[in-house]
Amino acid sequence: MVEMHDCKDRAELKKSVLPAQAWALAVGAIIGWGCFILPGTRFLPFSGPVASLVGLIIGAVAMSIVALSYGIMIKAYPVAGGAFAYAFASLGRIAAVICGWGLALSYSCVIALNATAIILLSRFLLPGAFEIGHLYTVAGWDIFSGEVALISVIIIFFAFMNYIGSNLANNIQLLLSLSLAIGVVILAIGSGIQETAGIENLQPYFNENHAGFISVISVVALAPFLYQGFDTIPQTAEEFDFCHTKSNMLMIFSIVCGCILYSLVLLAVSIIRPYPEMLEANYPWLTGTVSSMAFGKIGGIILAIPVLAGIFSGMNGYFIATTRILFSMGRSKFIPSWFEKVHSKYNTPVNAISFVLGFSLLAPWFGRPVLAWLTDTCALSAALSYFFSTYAAWKYVKMYPEEVTTRGAKFVTFIGTVISICSFFLLAIPGSPAAIGKESWILLIVWCVIGYFLYKQRANELNAISTKDLKYMLFGEKDCPLLFKYEK
Repeated sequence: MVEMHDCKDRAELKKSVLPAQAWALAVGAIIGWGCFILPGTRFLPFSGPVASLVGLIIGAVAMSIVALSYGIMIKAYPVAGGAFAYAFASLGRIAAVICGWGLALSYSCVIALNATAIILLSRFLLPGAFEIGHLYTVAGWDIFSGEVALISVIIIFFAFMNYIGSNLANNIQLLLSLSLAIGVVILAIGSGIQETAGIENLQPYFNENHAGFISVISVVALAPFLYQGFDTIPQTAEEFDFCHTKSNMLMIFSIVCGCILYSLVLLAVSIIRPYPEMLEANYPWLTGTVSSMAFGKIGGIILAIPVLAGIFSGMNGYFIATTRILFSMGRSKFIPSWFEKVHSKYNTPVNAISFVLGFSLLAPWFGRPVLAWLTDTCALSAALSYFFSTYAAWKYVKMYPEEVTTRGAKFVTFIGTVISICSFFLLAIPGSPAAIGKESWILLIVWCVIGYFLYKQRANELNAISTKDLKYMLFGEKDCPLLFKYEK
């Protein structure tokens, strides 16, 4: 075993995140491009407006229960890494590897998908402006050098912003999240005051092709993906410049805000005219069409503000979260210690940022359909990380009830664990309303195989580190409690 005195000094991140910045990080991560495209591609065609609203609310309540478990774990283990750290605390090394590897994929893919959404927006607002220098076609998606250059510049900008200081990145995240919220409210008001707008346009309230329960549950099943983003707050727990007990309020408030913004966009799209007619017209982008109906020629510009804010805040939020989990995994030697390097001047995880930058720059070269297949696995990874976190919280409450102040904590953490398990199986079981597709399963298997071989390469080195030393490297405390039996 490697003894503590052989371990080099533990790298740490600067405490600079304020409550408003933590909220903005979560909301920006929750609301991305999907908020503006799902009403026309998923909510209305498969569920109907009222069923979708009910599903969004139920999903928000379920994820809020899960968030309470995260709040317990943040207070117990206030370090970078979030669910990865909690998986190790409750179940040990293998669970931490599975959780960390899954989250790294999940977060990275959301960055990539948000980046390619810029292409869709530019093709809608400025058709042909960046569609220059055709390179090739992937799954029916044309790759242009102009669009690759555009996305690459934006990704490099966000990487540079995170490189020179987390405080700057967090402040910009706050500005983007506020712009997103204001823009969505303006869109909803503009749609709602039109002469053609009316409650009767929401009929049929539920999808007529199947039972109302199925209409609702098909949206509820998407909750792990729709509200994924509140869990970026635990990723930055080590950087909180405020009391960790506020994290519960911040996570739940971010989920509520996310639910409101999803609902407002959905209502804006479905209330302006009878939504079945809108769907039958087969508009390329229903939300963009509705904005043009509400605001005329400037509708595209008005909509561009919240859409760009959603895309950029999603990219930045997950950039921060991904680099923190890689930093945490590197610091605890689950992946090469190269990832734990912190910049001497800016106190940012510089190597983790460089890695995420490199991965993200690959996104525009693959095309959006391929990334969409990969991103479908993100909800599965999210549900799995929720399970590790809620289960860890349940074990912590059982072992250390005197340390927990959350009312009904044992019941809350148990229900959170059940919700996480149900979410996972709704995505994994074939025939489920939210089951991921064949292509996504293939890509997920490939990712798991890569992770397995990478783990095998490091297994001997990782297993040579005593649990006591590993605990110190991950949590920063020699006496930090673990929730499983191990050899001391």
